[in-house]
Amino acid sequence: MKLTLKKELPLIGIVLAPFVYLAIIWNTLPDKVPTHWNYKGEIDKWGDKYSLIILLFLLPVLVYVLMLVIPKIDPKKKIEQMGGKYYQLKFIMVLFISTLAFIILHLTKNQSTSSPNLIYIPIGVLFIALGNYFKVIQPNYFIGIKTPWTLENKEVWKLTHTLAGKLWIAGGLIIVIGSLVMASSIFIYVFGGVIAIISLVPIVYSYFKFKELKKQD
Repeated sequence: MKLTLKKELPLIGIVLAPFVYLAIIWNTLPDKVPTHWNYKGEIDKWGDKYSLIILLFLLPVLVYVLMLVIPKIDPKKKIEQMGGKYYQLKFIMVLFISTLAFIILHLTKNQSTSSPNLIYIPIGVLFIALGNYFKVIQPNYFIGIKTPWTLENKEVWKLTHTLAGKLWIAGGLIIVIGSLVMASSIFIYVFGGVIAIISLVPIVYSYFKFKELKKQD
């Protein structure tokens, strides 16, 4: 998987965009800024505004670097076989994290939000996007549903990711719609339930599917 500056420039631009926004609003920020909100949208943690710079390095910058490094250290070189699909996946991840950084900066600048569910919308969109890519992910140690059973058997990997893709798309749609129409006090439980289902069901499914295929051998 060869890196080219022409292809990476849009991603670098997306990574740097939150830094530009932070520079624009910097002088309007107080020395102490909110850094965390509870499920009701109330501020429950404060920090120095310089911590926002660190936050941006821990979000878009770190994710971009990791997405660059992962194909290089993948011992099976399966990620490289995704070719352009991996670049699209990298683009989605970087765009999501940068969007999340923008939302955090916006909430920090305003120090409150009338819609605490706002931050969940890009998360739901991300789940939908990732669900569409699960079917093209090759067995590897970094991306996907990595259980002992999916890594042991290619067929189990394929079947598990087909199921997981459908669950993540459905879960993402529920999160997006729920964040728009539900009260935050109710939606937080819906969100937790969706996360539990899309995380645990594929794991359990991979175990039973592995056992089923073993019996057929």
